[in-house]
This record gives sequence, C-alpha cells and structure tokens, in this order.
Amino acid sequence: MAAVGQRSACWIASVLLLSLAVQRVSSELSRPNVLFLVVDDLRPKLGCYGETNMVTPNIDQLAAKSLVFERAYVQQALCSPSRTSFLTGRRPDTTRTYDLHVYFRDIAGNYTTLPQHFKNNGYITQSVGKIFHPGSTSGNTDDYPFSWTFPARHAPSLKYFYDKICPGPDGKLYDNAVCPLERSQIPSGKLPDEENADFAVSFLQNRSVDQKPFFLALGFHKPHLPFRYDAKYKDLYPLSKIQLADNQNVPMMMPYVSFSPWNNLRRFQDIIALNVSWPFGAIPTDFQYLMRQSYSAATSYTDALVGRVLAALDQSGFANNTIVTFHGDHGWLLGEHMEWTKHTNFDLALRIPLMFHVPGVTAPKLLPGKTFPFKDAFELPVNEHTSDTKDPLSTDGLVEAVDMYATLSELAGLDIPPTCSSNPFDEAFCTEGASFASLIKSVSEDVTTASYITSDVRNSSYQIMDTNIASTGFTDMGIVSSKGTDVTRMSTRHRGSNVIGSKVQWKRAVFSQYPRPSYYPSNTTIAPQLFETIIMGYTMRTDKHRYTEWVAYDHTTFSANWTHVYARELYDYSADPEGNFNVVDVPAYSDLAVQLAQQLRDGWRSVLPGTS
Repeated sequence: MAAVGQRSACWIASVLLLSLAVQRVSSELSRPNVLFLVVDDLRPKLGCYGETNMVTPNIDQLAAKSLVFERAYVQQALCSPSRTSFLTGRRPDTTRTYDLHVYFRDIAGNYTTLPQHFKNNGYITQSVGKIFHPGSTSGNTDDYPFSWTFPARHAPSLKYFYDKICPGPDGKLYDNAVCPLERSQIPSGKLPDEENADFAVSFLQNRSVDQKPFFLALGFHKPHLPFRYDAKYKDLYPLSKIQLADNQNVPMMMPYVSFSPWNNLRRFQDIIALNVSWPFGAIPTDFQYLMRQSYSAATSYTDALVGRVLAALDQSGFANNTIVTFHGDHGWLLGEHMEWTKHTNFDLALRIPLMFHVPGVTAPKLLPGKTFPFKDAFELPVNEHTSDTKDPLSTDGLVEAVDMYATLSELAGLDIPPTCSSNPFDEAFCTEGASFASLIKSVSEDVTTASYITSDVRNSSYQIMDTNIASTGFTDMGIVSSKGTDVTRMSTRHRGSNVIGSKVQWKRAVFSQYPRPSYYPSNTTIAPQLFETIIMGYTMRTDKHRYTEWVAYDHTTFSANWTHVYARELYDYSADPEGNFNVVDVPAYSDLAVQLAQQLRDGWRSVLPGTS
C-alpha cells in the first residue's frame, strides 16, 4: 500500500510539474514578439513628421499604424551614452557612461538591460547591427551573453566603414563625408545596413509561430557619417529642391561652452579640402546643399531597408503578434546654429523620431502581407511618396528614450521595473523612466468599431471579429493629429486639444545632459573621455522652454557642483520657435529663470507621472 501511495504521489507531482511546464510554454507563446528598430543619427526628418519633401514611404506606413511621439528626447546626444541609457532604463549619471569608452557594468553596476529582461522571461533575444555601441563601451561583446541569446551580429562589410572607397573627380579614392556609391564601387557588393537587413529577414523567415517569442533588435548605421549609401537614392532629391537651414548663425548670447565644433565631420577629406576655419567657420553654401542632399538620400536608403524587414515580418505571419518600435538614438543638426552632427544640448540634437506599433491597439490586425507591404520609392507615383503622412496618430506629450524600457515591459506583460532609489547602483532591476503604455493603450479607447483578424498560421485559418470599444474621452488623453481625419485606419477618432489632459497625467519636463572638457571649444569638446570632463551641461525641456546650466563636474566622484555655474541658457520656444535667442539674462525672464533653475535641480523624479 505504501508503494502504491508513493507511486500515486509521484504521478500527481509529475502531472503538476507537466501542467506548470505547459502553462509556462503557453504563456511564452502568447506573449508578443518585439521588433526593436534603431537608426543612428536620425532626426525627425521624415514624411510622417510633416517633412513633405522627404521620401520615406515605409517608415511613414509604419507611422500610419503606430502612435507617433512628436516630442521625444534622448538623455545625451552621443551614441553610447544614449544607447546605454535607453537599453538600461537609466540616465547617464547612473550608467556613468558619458563617452565612447567606458562600459556601464565596469564603472556603474551590473544592471539588467531591456533585452536581458526579455531574455530572462523566456524570449530569444538577438542583436543585429548597431544596438549597443560596439567596442569597449559594451564590453567588446555588445553586452553578450548578458543581453543576448546569441552573439551580436555585425555585417562583414563593416570593415570597409572608413576605407578610402569614395571616388573623386581625379579618379582617386577618398575617405569623404559625402559618398554616394554605385553598386560597382561597393567593395563587397553590399553595404553594412543591407547585410544586417538580410540577416534580420532570414531570422524572421526561419522562425515559426510555435517557437519562443523573440526580441529582435536591428540597428541601422545610416544616416550616420560618412554618407555612404546607394547612389540611386540621391536622385530622389535634386539639388534644386534642397533647402538650407534658416538659422545658420549661433544663437544670440550663446555661451562658448554650448557650442560643438563638429571635429568628427572635419576629419573627412572632402571637408578638409574646404579649409573651413576652426571652431566657428561656416561650411560653404554649395557644400551645405550636398550635405543636406546626402543626409536625406541616406535616410531614404534606410527607409527601403526598414521596409524590407517589416515586409518580412508581415509575410512570415508575425505582424499580428509583434510590437514594433522605431526611433533614432539622438538627433542631428544640418547647419542650424552653425552646427553639424550632434554633441550639444540644442533641441535638434536631442529630439528624435519615436513610434510604437501595437497590433490591435494602434491599428487593426490584418491578413498576412497586408499590414506592411513593401513600398518601393522608385515605383510609387510622386503623389504617393507621402500618402501615409496625412494622418499619423500622434501625441505631443513629452517623453524620453529612457521611458522605453518600462513601456515595452508593460506592453509585453512582463514585470515593470520599479523606480530606482536615490542610490541605484546596487539595484539590478529598476528604471529612471516611466511607462507611457497608458498613452498607447488609450488609442484603443477611440476605436468605436474595429475589425480584428486573428490567425492560426499553421492551418491558414482566419477569423474576422467585430470588436466594439466604447470611446472614453479620447481627446482628454493627449492623443492628437494635426493632419485631418483618416477613415481608413480607425473607424472613429475624436480630436481636440493637444495637451495632456486630466485623465492621463504625464511629465511636465524631460532631462538631458552633455559633458565638456573646457569652457571654450577644444579638440576634445565633442566627446571628451571621462577623465577629461570638468563641466556637465544639464538641460531641461518643458512645454515651452529649454533651460540649461553648465556646472562644474568632478569625474573622480561623479558629482556636479551646482554652486559653480559656468553658464546658463534659456530659450523661449513660444516666442522663438527655432531657439535663436538665449534670453536667460533678459530682465523680463528673470523670474522664470529662477523657477526653471529650481525645477532643473529638483530633477526627473519631481516630474514623474503622478507627481504634482
């Protein structure tokens, strides 16, 4: 009898264990996949952001099925600090990553990253292209194996990144900033972004719906310098149609410490040949046209690759269960304020395009092949280049790249990281951002009748369902669009004020920073190493203003001295939309400057949703 009882107990235990295993596998399979798209040096110069001269049909198509964030900002306008920030959900003062050399795990803490959180919850995580900044700043492994199931994938042709392959008028090859390439001029036949897109497409095509969910992160290099791209995309932007920046002078009363002399651009041979004076010389007008043309063309080149990957996602049957995010790692200046590239606290350096596509929330689910069909810019009629830019659903709520960690966690049904304490360095799992999933989910509350299609890809059966969702005051949620009504995407949309309303409390400000090795421009101004940093520029963007203080910084203790202020800046965008006048010392702004100075010191915690 005892033996029978033991066998029964073992059988019951086995059934329970099997049941738990089945539940775990079922839970994993029901979770959404994530396609995490990052583009290097991309400012919101896209059709879906109102840039009607831009030809970006695939990104615009994604935007038309997403929530587009009109005012999204990064924490630092430099690749590694920005990427480390949004991948850890922490700000540069907590990652202690301000340059292109240090690794957060060595200098700050053993933090659980965004992809690591998904990996720990049963996801297959794969990095392709530039996600973490490669090299020493990500442990020379792109944070593998912490963040990724498999080693990070980089294109073999990346070895030619800075080689002299740009043809000059004399028949010689150069290392130029502006470098459109014919196919025959590309050493390996394909450029790095093309090879990375190929790998991502293959990854999607070789997965099935009954496998573990995936977190596929794909990083595109272009339009990062040098502008090496398929030359045919230059044809989309005749020089006669290129417009230069309106504000090519530095802001009035701008302190020297604010300016970046764009040394990374000056190293290219075609820029050297211009003999531009340092640090405040202007690039000749003729060459400015070429720079802006190639930035636009390189963006359209990347758009086509984004389109290929989205089409593969769709055709492979994953579009209805994959959250797609798209954003830049920081902004870029194209001659505004006499600046080129990034490395500053100017609004254009910190503002990024950001959009979240959540199936069944930001757009109805459709049959495979219908959500993201590839759009070839060269086959579309000119009047269709911007056909998906008419009405992207958008919000002008202030959000930050550091918010994405908590947001994706919530949308995927994973544990949401708690807010970090004031001493976060020993906390492996926490965030210094806030989930904006409430803004995204509120989109569904504006759909009064939508058709959703669920699919069983294995037996190719589909079921169409009508889902009635009562509107609960969509205009109060801060979701807006300024481009009219689109009845093809959502059956009903209520529009109104573009200010975050009472139903969703959101941030009143966002925060960024930039280090400097000296008050005046120097050879290391654009990206000083930690040991060179003696000044930190802390900046805050509110609804109508940007306020910045450049304060003394001790790199040995990682501390700012707020009593030693080198310079201040205040830009009033309600009166000066381009930020051309620093009014911090104008008497009429003295009270506001004091108020904003205190708010800057109070920091990001003081403006988290739910705070007064």
